[in-house]
Amino acid sequence: MAESAPGTPAASAPVTPGTPGGPLFSAHRIDSMSYDRKSMPRCKCLPVTAPTWGEPHSCFTDFPAPDVSLTRKLGAEFVGTFILIFAAAAGPIVNQKYSGAESLIGNAACAGLAVMIIILSTGHISGAHLNPSLTIAFAALRHFPWKQVPAYIAAQVSGSICASFVLKGVFHPFLSGGVTVPSVNYGQAFALEFLITFNLLFVVTAVATDTRAVGELAGIAVGATVMLNILVAGPSSGGSMNPVRTLGPAVAAGNYKAIWIYLLAPTLGALAGAGTYTLVKLREEEVEEPRQVRSFRR
Repeated sequence: MAESAPGTPAASAPVTPGTPGGPLFSAHRIDSMSYDRKSMPRCKCLPVTAPTWGEPHSCFTDFPAPDVSLTRKLGAEFVGTFILIFAAAAGPIVNQKYSGAESLIGNAACAGLAVMIIILSTGHISGAHLNPSLTIAFAALRHFPWKQVPAYIAAQVSGSICASFVLKGVFHPFLSGGVTVPSVNYGQAFALEFLITFNLLFVVTAVATDTRAVGELAGIAVGATVMLNILVAGPSSGGSMNPVRTLGPAVAAGNYKAIWIYLLAPTLGALAGAGTYTLVKLREEEVEEPRQVRSFRR
């Protein structure tokens, strides 16, 4: 092998993740359920006047560069929501069909484990929102671009409806078990759905937007929160926390009882939960040595 000339450093390949002696993960990480405003696509500018050398030109208007990865994000949201609704609604359906075989703990585990595995598998692609209330809350707090909200919600709604009709075909005529309807009065159901969604979004906002939170364990933290909420509210309100968790099975079963509760309460609870964590979140100047970013990789 030829030796390098004296005084000339030998060329070497850059250290990559997984290389012995190199970092296990790359240093640059971005929150998966939010977005980095500095990394958003830059705009293409139409100059009004031709600038002279070294001087900036003035722009007539800006044309936003297309986000080529949006299709992949929507695909991940559709598949993730499909898996979530299939698992979360299948538990109660199986429980109904086989006379309590799943139990409340089994129903909670179906939803919580589904959320966990989806976050771990698709969080780096779309952020694994899976919930219109979460998407709206993140957009309201500037963690997500408003222009992508309609597309995300469309993907989530379509994934939920498709999963619900698959369940209808597989478990007919036991689909009614997967519909979330209140067994308490409407006021109590509304309060429960608001509070459990508040809990969920408080945790989600922490692990998704704060680099000092649990980070890489976010899937476990969010899945555990979903399980806890269903154990608390499942027998009373159904433990939806998600408009599409109720909407898809309601469309497939034709049962729209008190559906307004499951559309409005989770959205208000999500805004309150995300906003509350934002208020109590530690600021950079309040931490002596910020820890390394450990949030979802995207």
